[in-house]
Amino acid sequence: MSDMSDMMKAMLGSMSKEEKLGMMSTMMETFFAGVSVQDRQKMMEQMMPKMMEGVNMMEMMPRMMMGMMPAMMGRSEGREGMTPVMGGCHGEGMGMMPQMMVQMMPNCVKMMLPGMPKEERMDFVSNMVATLVEQGSAGMSEEEKSEFVARILEKVTS
Repeated sequence: MSDMSDMMKAMLGSMSKEEKLGMMSTMMETFFAGVSVQDRQKMMEQMMPKMMEGVNMMEMMPRMMMGMMPAMMGRSEGREGMTPVMGGCHGEGMGMMPQMMVQMMPNCVKMMLPGMPKEERMDFVSNMVATLVEQGSAGMSEEEKSEFVARILEKVTS
């Protein structure tokens, strides 16, 4: 065989789907052992369009996020609690998870909403806005809450 790519194609071609899936975790761990975060990010940017072809993001994202939550919260079997990865959910020094969500959520919404039926989209958006206003204004005085809502309305109507 002429190169590594041909060898991989030959090896993977003889494996069942189950064997490929079983091997993926081990291979990924080994492959990424010495790769920097920046290099992994570049790889993901290049690979994601190919990997996402034909994938229904509306079905996948909730399952993927729920699968990631225990790891992000520092939980493993038999161990509960927060770690520096998650940080606290309230107050300062919030850790990595809330910061990631602040960046990820708007992008997820931008990707998912256009594909939703109009009626579902309207229900989702109104529920999301109500939740954001309620949770975003928690602990605020009435004056602060009014200013908060005014800023939101200004942003929405501009």
